[in-house]
Amino acid sequence: MSTTATATAPLLELRGVSKRFGAVQALDGVDFDVGAGEVVGLVGDNGAGKSTLVKVMSGIYSPDAGEYRFNGEPQTIHGPTDPTRLGVATVYQDLALADNLDVVANLFIGNEMVSGPLRTLDETDMERRARELLSTLSTTIPSVRSETGTLSGGQRQQVAIARSLLGEPKVVLLDEPTAALGVPQTRQVLDLVQRLKERGLGVVLISHNLENVFEVCDRIFVMRLGKRAGNFRVDQTTHEEVLGALTGLRESPSAASNGGEDA
Repeated sequence: MSTTATATAPLLELRGVSKRFGAVQALDGVDFDVGAGEVVGLVGDNGAGKSTLVKVMSGIYSPDAGEYRFNGEPQTIHGPTDPTRLGVATVYQDLALADNLDVVANLFIGNEMVSGPLRTLDETDMERRARELLSTLSTTIPSVRSETGTLSGGQRQQVAIARSLLGEPKVVLLDEPTAALGVPQTRQVLDLVQRLKERGLGVVLISHNLENVFEVCDRIFVMRLGKRAGNFRVDQTTHEEVLGALTGLRESPSAASNGGEDA
């Protein structure tokens, strides 16, 4: 785990969060946190509750019970705009990019910069800011005027992640960012995750790929049947231990209670 993450209180913290959909208990008293400069891998089989947990973090779902805290302070979340206002950005798996628009237009869609008495689009300023942002992230996008539909899967992920940073968030939630990508494209995305960490952001990486998770994460949070099944420091665990928590064949010491210390 990074020294930054261990030295400070969590940026985003959920305490005792529960969520039910009819007869299905999607989340059952889950505690979760992520700190500044920390990458937490959120893993679990389909139906484990990780997508529901992310939607609680992003404000799409309101929990039936539990507490949402940011920078150590309890928060009341009424919808997605509240986490965004606090500094939580979410990049969903579908990316929500317009393929017929260029990179600049996709970065600023819905947040266009305007100037002059007629409030016309300030294409020059948007292009300048887009270049600066993509340069600081060391992306592999050939041109900010490239049509997004012509980009590779990895480059499209880079555009979506870069767009989430325009609001200068403190926490970024990445939903399966390497799903269906080839090896070179996956490398591009993982490198970008590392750069987000270096910028001091808290990153939650939702993934089914344990190799990717072990490579870029400081901690692995395992969910199973709506509960925390493990909370492992990457430098103190093994693939076998994490798989045991995923499958339920081996109970992690960190899952004995839904609080307490990491394994």
